[in-house]
Amino acid sequence: MRLKRDKDRAKNNLWYYRYQSPPIPLSRYLNLTERQRVDYHDLLVKSKQGVEVYAYCLMDNHFHLLLKQLDEGGVSRYLANIQNSFTKFFNNKHKRKGALFLNQFKAVRIETDEQLVHVSRYIHLNPLTGYLMRDMDELFQYSYTSLPEYLRGTTGSYSVSNPQEILAFFKNAEDYEKFVRDQVEYQRNLAKIRHLMFELEEGQ
Repeated sequence: MRLKRDKDRAKNNLWYYRYQSPPIPLSRYLNLTERQRVDYHDLLVKSKQGVEVYAYCLMDNHFHLLLKQLDEGGVSRYLANIQNSFTKFFNNKHKRKGALFLNQFKAVRIETDEQLVHVSRYIHLNPLTGYLMRDMDELFQYSYTSLPEYLRGTTGSYSVSNPQEILAFFKNAEDYEKFVRDQVEYQRNLAKIRHLMFELEEGQ
């Protein structure tokens, strides 16, 4: 997902397939006229969601999601839909065939409120940890994570995430920003250590 168009499409997938039964595939929805899209959008946002997205981050070759399942099988169905939809888009764009995502997703169950807020921070710092961004100023401008939705109060029917569940643990968005900033160097150093540990294990 190196190109802006690819990431824009991936972000649209995250938004669109939260809903259990979209009336039409995303590819068709995006090709509607403005008037038709408004009509379908109104139907979509009134329908039932299978998941709620608490946090997300799109990287160049992978993504991170913090999800709450709202319906049985919601997470598996959501991930299958976004991966299948993006694969079809990418294959058509690049005139290729076959699978795009080689591995099954890895899921970790969140057991405590502390885990919840720390995982959100981990996800939001991922572009900085992976050196996709150089500093916090760049990170705050990166539109392919939910962090701007947390800090700028971006809401509306086209927002991907619902920050309120996690922001409820903080006095305000500024406190959450400080919470994120406080962990930057630690998370980068931890990523370096994990890499060295992996190399050591491989060399044994």
